[in-house]
Amino acid sequence: MMMTATAQGRDGRALLEICVDDADGVAAAVSAGADRIELCGALALGGLTPSAALVAEAVRSGIPVHAMVRPRDGDFRYQARDIALATDEIRRMVAMGVAGVVVGAMADERMLDAAVLATWREAAAGVAIVLHRAIDLVADPVEAVRLAVSLGYDHILTSGGASTAEQGASMIADMVAAADGRLAIIAGSGVSAANAAALIARTGVDAVHASASVREDWGDSRISTMGFATGPRRRTSAQRIAEIRQVIERI
Repeated sequence: MMMTATAQGRDGRALLEICVDDADGVAAAVSAGADRIELCGALALGGLTPSAALVAEAVRSGIPVHAMVRPRDGDFRYQARDIALATDEIRRMVAMGVAGVVVGAMADERMLDAAVLATWREAAAGVAIVLHRAIDLVADPVEAVRLAVSLGYDHILTSGGASTAEQGASMIADMVAAADGRLAIIAGSGVSAANAAALIARTGVDAVHASASVREDWGDSRISTMGFATGPRRRTSAQRIAEIRQVIERI
């Protein structure tokens, strides 16, 4: 298993990862001092594979980039064409210089697909690989942590099987214990400056993951009615990133 230098933030504290889906988000994360970004397309859909140009922009920023590889929205039960496409995307992103990739696949509605996850670990040789919140759908998250360890995964992003990491804190703590330092557990969903310190204390996670975003109206009602967006614009806030960072540095 490859543990990356970014498993923890500066001075051994929990690392701050910010998920972004556009160039402005990358710039905000860099300016506000995030340790790492999770780069996605379409965060409003839970995050999809970002464009090659956005990946290149993020890598040029100098901040470590973990790029999402998710070929479509919805569930994580993929057909052969989706799996092949994602495998190709992983190899392309590794060649582009990302620090890691973020993936997840289910065999059924309650179990991870170990064979697909193993294929993706092999495709991502040389960089970190993250099991994303597909793990929050499994019947036994603790056993899923053990599976991820056996497959050589480096990180798991989780809300502990709940809608938010705060609600799933007890399960996240159990997952941290199961990992036993063999991979890094990242707590994500609903993380903010108001709860980050308590969440780290309750769970013992290596990192927290947040969008640090604000919602804004598009200014044109046709944007939604024409189907160009599914809701308000989500804009990454440098101020919110800085607030979370300050909380973590005080721990």
